[in-house]
Amino acid sequence: MIPEAPLERTEHGLVPAGEGWFVLNARDARWNDRPGRGFNLTFTGTSSEEVEALFPQLGVNLLLLEPGKPNAMYHWETDTEAFLVLSGEATLVVEGQERPLRRWDFVHCPPGTGHVLVGAGAAPCAVLAMSSRALQASGHWGAYTVDEAARRHGAAVEEETDDPRLAYARFPTPGRTPYRRGWLPGDGDAGPA
Repeated sequence: MIPEAPLERTEHGLVPAGEGWFVLNARDARWNDRPGRGFNLTFTGTSSEEVEALFPQLGVNLLLLEPGKPNAMYHWETDTEAFLVLSGEATLVVEGQERPLRRWDFVHCPPGTGHVLVGAGAAPCAVLAMSSRALQASGHWGAYTVDEAARRHGAAVEEETDDPRLAYARFPTPGRTPYRRGWLPGDGDAGPA
């Protein structure tokens, strides 16, 4: 029988504190404040220790993007990624093309697909992001590449790199934060602060 994983309360919210199954409400969880790139909840761990111990095969994140803010820098990965827009609007830049996204749009990015999401519309956008971690565990993860469409949205590097420190050098260091009322649909009209 697989045991239930304990949830540990931190100053920023609950996190899984061991192996096993668990139920964690997004409003109770530990979030990340990524200035200039929105907020995210990494359900499957943020540190390499959490990822390796608890979620070596799957990555699942909840993204909150303000209009005009990217979730990342334009990049491709060695593993499959997928995105489901839960609320609001976004712009997908994929392989140099721009595509508008709205609630319930699903995006599939096979390995090697260049992409980035940028919040759009008048309100914040909530996106469920999922990825495999199978190939990343054994080698190269991917790269941040130069793309003109992504550059127009402030979401592209000037020079190709596989170093996240270089790709995100212009952004302040992310920090932990507890959930704030109004971030998710159904608990108020206010968006990310």
